[in-house]
Amino acid sequence: MNDSYLHDLIEFLRIPSISAQSSHAKDMSQCTQWLETKLRHAGLDASIHNTGGCPVVIGKSRNLQVTKPTVLIYGHYDVQPPEPFEEWVSPPFEPEIRDGKIYARGATDNKGQILAHILGVQETLQTEGTLPCNVIFLIEGEEEIGSPNLHSFLEQHRAELKADIIAISDTGMVKHGVPTLTYALRGVAALEFVVQGPSHDLHSGYGGAIVNPATVAARLIASLHDASWKVAIPGFYDAVRDSEPWERDAAFSAVSDSDLIEETGAPELDGESGYSAMERIGARPTAEVNGIGAGYQGEGSKTVLPKNAFVKLTFRLVPDQDPAQILQLAENHLRAHCPKGVRLEIHQGHFGPAYFFDPHSAYGQVAQATLKKTFNQKTVLSRCGGSIPILQSLKSVLGADSLLLGLASPDCHAHSPNENFPLENFYTGIRLNQIFLKEIADMPFRGDIRREDIAHATRIC
Repeated sequence: MNDSYLHDLIEFLRIPSISAQSSHAKDMSQCTQWLETKLRHAGLDASIHNTGGCPVVIGKSRNLQVTKPTVLIYGHYDVQPPEPFEEWVSPPFEPEIRDGKIYARGATDNKGQILAHILGVQETLQTEGTLPCNVIFLIEGEEEIGSPNLHSFLEQHRAELKADIIAISDTGMVKHGVPTLTYALRGVAALEFVVQGPSHDLHSGYGGAIVNPATVAARLIASLHDASWKVAIPGFYDAVRDSEPWERDAAFSAVSDSDLIEETGAPELDGESGYSAMERIGARPTAEVNGIGAGYQGEGSKTVLPKNAFVKLTFRLVPDQDPAQILQLAENHLRAHCPKGVRLEIHQGHFGPAYFFDPHSAYGQVAQATLKKTFNQKTVLSRCGGSIPILQSLKSVLGADSLLLGLASPDCHAHSPNENFPLENFYTGIRLNQIFLKEIADMPFRGDIRREDIAHATRIC
């Protein structure tokens, strides 16, 4: 165990790099500067690039060689807001180690995982003097808000970022210590609506003549599903395909219902009929309420009829579903179900398509071999219920597939209070990086990266 590596992780986690809150703009800038310094110390060229929002940090091998394949390693330095603060055992930006885990916002998502890759490269350069592959790090600061500026950045720097394959550790393991290759992630589409009623909160005695916005919001939420938990929006399933038989055998059987109950703390599992719990999570689309609010929230009663109510929704999508089309279908559905007496305001938010990669391809086999060697046991295949919105852009702009080499344990509490990262996973991630680069280097070099692309690649830093 290297104390300097742990010191790096603690320093990284102390920076409250919250992209969703403008009050943390200075912290975002500080985090990019920390990363640039760290990448240089690791032995890479590094630079910070401004975008229309939060900067992108690039690190790359100092001597790119046309005879070697190129691996682009993607990660993000922004983190989710830590609220509610009162549910944290220790402050979210004061890292604390308890029972072999480091607790802090961003510990797993994604600072611990991306730093493990940086340190893996650093250790290889310090011990070997060179890397088996060309390496480019692309670390952005807007993943947690949907990566709104990364697609244009990729297009502007297409030649400099050209790679044979992309590696990402921003996913998890089906069980702690079980090597997991995630070959598919659901897409996401966000929407918020506000039900506007009277000009101000009224005495509830007006009830019966004035339509209650909170009641309307509840009715609209209820309209999203039928009795079997199937999404009731017309056209929602038009592009949805059923899973392949091999997926049901390999990807949806590794985690039992009892495992999920223990992991989530739910009293029991339920959902769309006809599918297992893991298939619902990985391969079926959903409509989820993320937040709802209206009226009096304090202690005791206050007899008011609220002037408005708000609801935040996200739709988790599967391959072939168009996020923009789904948002429009959802808006049409909500407007069709909204009664008279209120005004409905709908605000469509960020979105990103689902991602699917063939785990049986040549690179998929390399990823499985890497994980098996790292963890000393057979790799499990998985479809993840979450999203990395930029994956499809990485594929469409750079022309490379992404290998999702997860290091997160199921109980990491990503996006929740008490987020944590086992130190075992952190140090395993360093070893995984080193094994992965060697495995890629041992593949027959496809030569997809032309000599002129390598020349252009030196200009980004």
